[in-house]
Amino acid sequence: MVLSSRIFFVANHRKPSKMKAVILAGGGGTRLWPLSTPEKPKQFHKLVSEKTLFQEAVDRLDFLEPKDIYIATNANYVHYIKDQVPEIPEENIIEEPALRDTASCIGLAAAIIEARHGPDEVMVVAYADHLIQNKDEFRKTILIAKEVATQEGTLNIVEVTPEGPNTNYGYVHLGEKHNEIDGTTIYKVQGFTEKPTATKAEEFVALGEYLWNTGIYVWKVGKLMEKFAKHAPATHKKLAQIQELPGSLENVYPTLEKISIDYAIIEKIDPEEIRIIEASNLGWSDVGTWESIYEELQKAQDKNKNLTKGQVQLLDSKDSIIYQTHEHKPTKVVGVDDLIVIDSEEGLFICKKGESGKIKKIL
Repeated sequence: MVLSSRIFFVANHRKPSKMKAVILAGGGGTRLWPLSTPEKPKQFHKLVSEKTLFQEAVDRLDFLEPKDIYIATNANYVHYIKDQVPEIPEENIIEEPALRDTASCIGLAAAIIEARHGPDEVMVVAYADHLIQNKDEFRKTILIAKEVATQEGTLNIVEVTPEGPNTNYGYVHLGEKHNEIDGTTIYKVQGFTEKPTATKAEEFVALGEYLWNTGIYVWKVGKLMEKFAKHAPATHKKLAQIQELPGSLENVYPTLEKISIDYAIIEKIDPEEIRIIEASNLGWSDVGTWESIYEELQKAQDKNKNLTKGQVQLLDSKDSIIYQTHEHKPTKVVGVDDLIVIDSEEGLFICKKGESGKIKKIL
């Protein structure tokens, strides 16, 4: 299914709504191999519960109606989306003709929502492959961010308090306190740092002036399109062309610059136009490594701090992660510590805990 004119012009009369959410579900990450593969990436797996990460992402947007939720993905994953969340209208599935990174993907979604609902519609950007354990905190901060976007016209980012130094995440340097709404603090911003060194990460956490950058954005679509026009005019011109001629999507979209929204827009705009909404208890992780899943699911660990899934039996073992997806194939582990064992139809992965990030070097 490729976007057609009906995607943009389903309704001739624009009606105000609470907001629209766009879930980015097109990533094909391999850091969680062999469970996550380009053919079926982590967002479509049951990694942390009896629901997939994608289903969890839709569930925590239950304060919106299904018609207000859009999914941005690619052709290979559309069947997973329709199967796992059939309540999402088909016309809300945005199928990217090519992988052009988050600036193009988010810009396309904003162009579609602007064409359907007007420039003042508020848009939330969320991710299908993130883990968020505090659903109530998520809803609260999103609605606060919507209020700020509506009243001030700023570009807003929901960021989280660091749980410790982490070199896998980006950091935002907080500016002065701008406001407080319902116990949630809104800050101005000083700057962003992408994946710092271990020394810098420790320094950031010790200072207490930095938050982890989640990439969860809330803004009016018209405001975002204005920033594209100013800071990424070539991309904006092509997005406007797609708005006017929806049939041009398949040919025009692959020619967009491949760049992240951070580099294309966020780091170029006046910091006075950005607000940071602090979520102090979100339980957020991008679950990018097996170790991050282990850390986030401490409550699911047994008395020896083992995290298991599937038909797994352990003896004299501790501090390990054992995932097994074969329905009729038990796994038995004896006398190991700090080990990761992941057994799936795609393959078998074994490493010392703390070393799983190196999988990208051998795939």
